[in-house]
Amino acid sequence: MNNRQPIIQRSNPDNIAKPVGSYSHVTKISRNAEMYVFSGQIGIDKDGQIPTDFNEQVTNTLGNIVDILTSQQLTPDHVVKVNIWATEDIDWDHFYDIWNRVFGPTPPSMTIAYVQGLGLPVLKIELDVWAAG
Repeated sequence: MNNRQPIIQRSNPDNIAKPVGSYSHVTKISRNAEMYVFSGQIGIDKDGQIPTDFNEQVTNTLGNIVDILTSQQLTPDHVVKVNIWATEDIDWDHFYDIWNRVFGPTPPSMTIAYVQGLGLPVLKIELDVWAAG
Protein backbone atom coordinates (compact mmCIF):
# COMPACT_ATOMS: atom_id res chain seq x y z
CA MET A 1 0.00 0.00 0.00
CA ASN A 2 1.19 3.53 -0.74
CA ASN A 3 2.10 4.93 2.69
CA ARG A 4 1.91 8.53 1.43
CA GLN A 5 -1.84 8.30 0.84
CA PRO A 6 -4.31 7.63 3.66
CA ILE A 7 -6.45 4.50 3.43
CA ILE A 8 -9.61 6.62 3.60
CA GLN A 9 -10.12 10.11 2.18
CA ARG A 10 -13.28 12.15 2.73
CA SER A 11 -14.52 15.21 0.89
CA ASN A 12 -17.47 17.45 0.19
CA PRO A 13 -17.05 18.74 -3.39
CA ASP A 14 -17.65 22.44 -3.99
CA ASN A 15 -19.89 21.79 -7.02
CA ILE A 16 -22.73 20.29 -4.93
CA ALA A 17 -24.67 21.51 -1.92
CA LYS A 18 -23.04 21.15 1.47
CA PRO A 19 -24.18 18.16 3.55
CA VAL A 20 -27.40 18.77 5.47
CA GLY A 21 -25.94 16.91 8.45
CA SER A 22 -22.71 15.62 9.91
CA TYR A 23 -21.47 13.38 7.11
CA SER A 24 -19.17 13.40 4.09
CA HIS A 25 -20.56 13.26 0.56
CA VAL A 26 -17.55 11.33 -0.75
CA THR A 27 -15.50 8.64 0.97
CA LYS A 28 -12.68 7.21 -1.10
CA ILE A 29 -10.97 3.95 -0.16
CA SER A 30 -7.42 3.27 -1.29
CA ARG A 31 -6.91 0.40 -3.70
CA ASN A 32 -5.16 -2.02 -1.33
CA ALA A 33 -7.41 -1.64 1.71
CA GLU A 34 -9.36 -4.54 3.19
CA MET A 35 -13.13 -4.02 3.37
CA TYR A 36 -15.08 -4.88 6.51
CA VAL A 37 -18.86 -5.29 6.46
CA PHE A 38 -20.56 -5.60 9.82
CA SER A 39 -24.03 -6.84 10.65
CA GLY A 40 -26.44 -4.11 11.66
CA GLN A 41 -25.66 -2.83 15.13
CA ILE A 42 -28.50 -2.27 17.58
CA GLY A 43 -28.98 -0.67 20.98
CA ILE A 44 -28.44 -3.81 23.05
CA ASP A 45 -26.35 -3.34 26.19
CA LYS A 46 -23.55 -5.56 27.56
CA ASP A 47 -26.11 -7.54 29.58
CA GLY A 48 -28.19 -8.36 26.50
CA GLN A 49 -30.94 -5.87 27.38
CA ILE A 50 -32.50 -3.52 24.83
CA PRO A 51 -33.79 -0.32 26.45
CA THR A 52 -37.18 1.02 25.39
CA ASP A 53 -35.88 4.63 25.26
CA PHE A 54 -34.86 5.67 21.74
CA ASN A 55 -31.90 7.82 22.83
CA GLU A 56 -30.54 5.03 25.03
CA GLN A 57 -30.67 2.75 21.99
CA VAL A 58 -28.76 5.38 19.98
CA THR A 59 -26.07 5.65 22.68
CA ASN A 60 -25.73 1.88 22.98
CA THR A 61 -25.68 1.37 19.21
CA LEU A 62 -22.84 3.81 18.63
CA GLY A 63 -20.94 2.30 21.57
CA ASN A 64 -21.44 -1.15 20.05
CA ILE A 65 -20.04 0.13 16.76
CA VAL A 66 -16.87 1.32 18.50
CA ASP A 67 -16.60 -2.07 20.24
CA ILE A 68 -17.02 -4.13 17.07
CA LEU A 69 -14.48 -1.97 15.26
CA THR A 70 -12.04 -2.47 18.14
CA SER A 71 -12.53 -6.23 17.86
CA GLN A 72 -10.99 -5.96 14.38
CA GLN A 73 -8.24 -3.51 15.41
CA LEU A 74 -10.10 -0.68 13.67
CA THR A 75 -11.24 2.76 14.87
CA PRO A 76 -14.15 5.00 13.84
CA ASP A 77 -11.73 6.65 11.37
CA HIS A 78 -11.87 3.41 9.36
CA VAL A 79 -15.65 3.65 8.84
CA VAL A 80 -16.52 4.57 5.27
CA LYS A 81 -20.32 4.34 5.27
CA VAL A 82 -23.15 4.13 7.78
CA ASN A 83 -26.74 3.32 6.84
CA ILE A 84 -29.23 4.31 9.52
CA TRP A 85 -32.68 2.83 9.88
CA ALA A 86 -35.04 4.25 12.49
CA THR A 87 -38.66 3.49 13.35
CA GLU A 88 -39.33 6.90 14.93
CA ASP A 89 -38.08 10.45 14.58
CA ILE A 90 -34.43 10.81 15.50
CA ASP A 91 -33.57 13.31 18.23
CA TRP A 92 -30.81 14.91 16.16
CA ASP A 93 -29.34 16.87 19.07
CA HIS A 94 -28.73 13.66 21.00
CA PHE A 95 -27.76 11.65 17.92
CA TYR A 96 -25.17 14.17 16.70
CA ASP A 97 -23.78 14.64 20.19
CA ILE A 98 -22.86 10.94 20.29
CA TRP A 99 -22.08 10.69 16.54
CA ASN A 100 -19.65 13.62 16.66
CA ARG A 101 -17.88 12.21 19.72
CA VAL A 102 -17.41 8.91 17.86
CA PHE A 103 -16.56 10.19 14.37
CA GLY A 104 -15.12 13.66 15.00
CA PRO A 105 -14.79 16.42 12.40
CA THR A 106 -14.57 14.17 9.31
CA PRO A 107 -17.50 11.75 9.63
CA PRO A 108 -18.20 8.92 7.19
CA SER A 109 -20.77 8.93 4.43
CA MET A 110 -24.31 8.32 5.68
CA THR A 111 -27.78 7.32 4.51
CA ILE A 112 -30.86 7.61 6.70
CA ALA A 113 -34.22 5.91 6.25
CA TYR A 114 -37.32 5.75 8.39
CA VAL A 115 -38.92 2.31 8.33
CA GLN A 116 -42.01 0.69 9.84
CA GLY A 117 -40.10 -1.98 11.69
CA LEU A 118 -36.75 -3.64 12.28
CA GLY A 119 -35.74 -7.25 13.06
CA LEU A 120 -37.20 -7.19 16.59
CA PRO A 121 -40.29 -5.21 17.66
CA VAL A 122 -38.37 -3.47 20.48
CA LEU A 123 -35.72 -2.08 18.10
CA LYS A 124 -36.06 1.60 17.23
CA ILE A 125 -32.76 2.16 15.42
CA GLU A 126 -30.17 0.05 13.62
CA LEU A 127 -26.90 1.12 12.00
CA ASP A 128 -25.22 -0.77 9.18
CA VAL A 129 -21.47 -0.05 9.10
CA TRP A 130 -18.85 -0.52 6.39
CA ALA A 131 -15.18 0.03 7.14
CA ALA A 132 -11.79 -0.26 5.42
CA GLY A 133 -8.37 -0.78 6.90
